[in-house]
Amino acid sequence: MLERNTTIRTLIVDDEPLAREGIRLLLKQDADIEVIGEVGSGREAASRIEEQRPDLVFLDVQMPECTGFQVLASLPPASVPGVVFVTAYDRYALQAFEVHALDYLLKPFDDERFFEALRRAKAHLQVAQVEDLRRQLAALLADVGEPRVATPAVAQPAERLAIKDGSRVVFLRADEIDWIEAADYYVQIHAGPKSYLHRETMQSLERRLDPSQFVRIHRSAIVNRRRIRELRSGGRREAVVVLEGGATLKVARSQRDKIASLRA
Repeated sequence: MLERNTTIRTLIVDDEPLAREGIRLLLKQDADIEVIGEVGSGREAASRIEEQRPDLVFLDVQMPECTGFQVLASLPPASVPGVVFVTAYDRYALQAFEVHALDYLLKPFDDERFFEALRRAKAHLQVAQVEDLRRQLAALLADVGEPRVATPAVAQPAERLAIKDGSRVVFLRADEIDWIEAADYYVQIHAGPKSYLHRETMQSLERRLDPSQFVRIHRSAIVNRRRIRELRSGGRREAVVVLEGGATLKVARSQRDKIASLRA
């Protein structure tokens, strides 16, 4: 456990010099932080972390040759520090929290969001047992490994979706979703009174959802079958489904028999 008067030895890892400088200037405002160095590549980061044993690392995810996840996976368990991931890509958010990152900063972030992440990291490092945190992170890294982007299929359906919402990332449980509609290269995800615009194609998202819970009723609509209240005839062999929240959605002719045969 960190002692009350011990500074938090911090390393900055980012391949962009301006990004490193911005983080360094923000960290200088906190007397509890001691910046012990900056590095611009993942490979260099791994050796510096192992040599200097920082308490905290602000770690870019997407770097040439070696990603932030690969940096951590290459370290021996005793050398794994507390980590705040910093990236311009929200698609890594869920993997970051699966490996017990202390926080996840999505570029561009403002000062308030940065200091929120720093406060959270300090609280963990000052209250929690650092060695326990390192062991948990190292063990989970062995299971999670390097995240793969845009893979054609996954072994298990996604239980949560990481959705960028302004300057934050919302983690939405799959069972909270009512229905999803296509919006060009995005999808609009409807969950109760809220909706979220998410950058992913319908085809990609459909592959990640549990087919026993979600059904494609039209080329532009996926619904949570547990939210379907009624199936109505629309005339001329057309059909619509009415969801519990009142939304009425058209059913493609090719999918009408599938919807009619659904079981709760």
